[in-house]
Amino acid sequence: MSRMTELEERRRVLLNRCDEQRAEIAYRLERIRPASHLAGLATRAPQMALNSPLAWVAGVVGVLTLLKPKRLLGWMTFATGMVSILSRATQLLKVFVALRSLRSGFR
Repeated sequence: MSRMTELEERRRVLLNRCDEQRAEIAYRLERIRPASHLAGLATRAPQMALNSPLAWVAGVVGVLTLLKPKRLLGWMTFATGMVSILSRATQLLKVFVALRSLRSGFR
């Protein structure tokens, strides 16, 4: 019977360890996403959306999409081209800044 009692004792120890780990995981999850913070965001979200210019732009684009889809497609191609040009310009500026910092390091 000593083997059986040893196994039962080991089982109790493992169950206690599982309970401790379960409590620790619950504590960590609660720290990641506190319920009060989520509830606050849920109540403030409609007011924040009304004050956000991005929400207004999205609404206007939605209305334009319904009214004049061809004109919107023309503007979208123009906008994507401008974004592409701006991203290349920022890459060039980063290269110029890096070269300038290297040059100032040699003086």
